[in-house]
Amino acid sequence: MFNFKSGLTAFIGMALLGSTMVSDTVEATEVIKLATTTSTDNSGLLRAILPTFEAESGYKVQVIATGTGKALKLARQGDVDVVMTHAPAAEAKFVNEGYGTTPRGIMENDFVVLGPKNDPAKMSGSKDVVEAFKKVASTKSTFISRGDNSGTNMKELAIWKEASVTPDFSGYTSIGQGMGKTLLMADEKQAYTLTDRGTFVAYKSKLDLAITFEGGAALANPYQIMLINAEKYPDLNHQGAKALSDWFISPKAQQMINDFKVQGEQLFKATYK
Repeated sequence: MFNFKSGLTAFIGMALLGSTMVSDTVEATEVIKLATTTSTDNSGLLRAILPTFEAESGYKVQVIATGTGKALKLARQGDVDVVMTHAPAAEAKFVNEGYGTTPRGIMENDFVVLGPKNDPAKMSGSKDVVEAFKKVASTKSTFISRGDNSGTNMKELAIWKEASVTPDFSGYTSIGQGMGKTLLMADEKQAYTLTDRGTFVAYKSKLDLAITFEGGAALANPYQIMLINAEKYPDLNHQGAKALSDWFISPKAQQMINDFKVQGEQLFKATYK
């Protein structure tokens, strides 16, 4: 015999379960998973500007800050909805292999070489960063590398290659860590290291290091945001990813990027035209 009370309880339970499932689905579509670099996170830029996008769009951005190599790997695996990195060669490969679409250059800063204030390698008078790196190697000065396949690490290795130096001299240490931890270790060891300017400015008050080399086109550091191929991963939040990409190139977001400062210094320059 049908038990009305038990049946009603089961019906209500199923209804509540269905409601929860719908709610979870709606919430999932409102979240945008953004894989990006530690520099955009450590500098405080995304914490400063993304709340405006979220308030205007209704989306919630989940920021996954890691090295560029890991960020692009997450995108290749379909684990994120959109990716923003700063390694042009790796990004071009990502797009050419059919994983990324609609690459947009949104901003740039630059790389700088930090080191002890007494500059034991005497790199500050170098004509370019390649010569500066050669001086570090020839003097076997202490150099701390991120060693994490990040955009900064890729840039560093490219400079060593151009300098015809294999970075295995006695003072060279690769630690497999993000930029923040690399800066702190370089400070502790009074070592040289390559960093993006934004993260350096954000950490400057904690460091007893100086910029020992800067400037030149070779140290330019452009950032791109890229969508992920919907044909490869149709179930991602492509609508939200496009909304975020479109917002980053809007005049409002570009102005916010230019206006973002830490300790009175502008960290990024908007570049979308």
